[in-house]
Amino acid sequence: MKIHEYQGKQLFRNASVPVLDSHVARTPDEAAAAFKALGGAIAVVKAQVHAGGRGKGTIIGQEEQRGVQLVKSAEEAASVAKNMLHNRLVTIQTGPEGALVNQVIVEAGCDIERELYLGIVLDRATAMPVLMVSSEGGVEIEKVAEESPEKIFRENFHPAVGLHSFQVRKLCKKLGITGPAARAADHFMKSLCRFYVDLDCSMAEINPLVITKSGEMIALDAKITFDDNALFRHPEIKELRDLNEEEPAEVRAGNAGLSYVKLDGTIGCLVNGAGLAMSTMDIIKYHGGKPANFLDVGGGATTQQVVEAFNIILSDPNVKAVLVNIFGGIARCTTIATAVIEASKEIGITIPLVVRLEGTEVEEGKKMLAESGLAMITADDLTDAAKKVVQAAAAVAG
Repeated sequence: MKIHEYQGKQLFRNASVPVLDSHVARTPDEAAAAFKALGGAIAVVKAQVHAGGRGKGTIIGQEEQRGVQLVKSAEEAASVAKNMLHNRLVTIQTGPEGALVNQVIVEAGCDIERELYLGIVLDRATAMPVLMVSSEGGVEIEKVAEESPEKIFRENFHPAVGLHSFQVRKLCKKLGITGPAARAADHFMKSLCRFYVDLDCSMAEINPLVITKSGEMIALDAKITFDDNALFRHPEIKELRDLNEEEPAEVRAGNAGLSYVKLDGTIGCLVNGAGLAMSTMDIIKYHGGKPANFLDVGGGATTQQVVEAFNIILSDPNVKAVLVNIFGGIARCTTIATAVIEASKEIGITIPLVVRLEGTEVEEGKKMLAESGLAMITADDLTDAAKKVVQAAAAVAG
């Protein structure tokens, strides 16, 4: 689960991770009032969307308007906020359609001496979190990793123990941080590592992390995602979820207990099991097609869940054909066959439907489909199914 920067910074404050004063604004007047409340000569107005690259992003129809802008008066804060709010911001992570800006934050300015990058993710190779830092703050970390990987420094830490002071000193030496800034780094990095573990984060990223002229270390950004499987331990975090920032079909699927990710292809996939779903997507691609989604109905899918899965897949106007690929284990092939028949009757599947069943009660399931009178294409194995669905989608697309 992702949250907004302003929500992340409040969590940082609660965890003693230093951030600047800021206020959320949802109207131009609120932005002007926020500037006055900060009491400084300058402030920064930042669009709040679940995407990175906002500083280089542009508002659709206002190419000169960035997603992060410096302002020097309440009137200018109101004007910038007016241009951002209820318009779409396009960044490297949103795609050309952009993301709708429903709120901004107005944040106090500071005297920046250096900009760094800092992030924490899970290192699956060591089964421990890893703290990553770089001198290239304010730059996309993916670009740094590709072009200058030697500028990224890493320290793994045990979640039960946290980051050690000697590890902070190692990182400071590599980054050339000394004096008061090094002492600030010890508190900052340790606090952020505790924060990552205590709140079951999957990622905590600050870009840029700044060192001020007085040697303070401050988070100028807060990009945080949480492990969905651990949210039951953090109901207060779950309350921060902004459904307006999420793909509606993915929200709908989650409510039905389905794992769904929307993609940009033309072939809908309904599969049980994440591994089989990935294999299905791969073989569709191998035979020249493009999957429109990842959808795992799970091992114990019910008829109602499969019907809902069809509804979600067919709600995507780009879908030209659907492949049902089921290996019946806990979910029997007869259950899937019943769901396919029910879905066809309920919603009227008008595009080509390719079905491949294997596993528990497969013969009974195939017999049910054959006797249903429904127009569908059956397949003997996954390769056969992939070839048939790619051909069918191409025919519909013309």
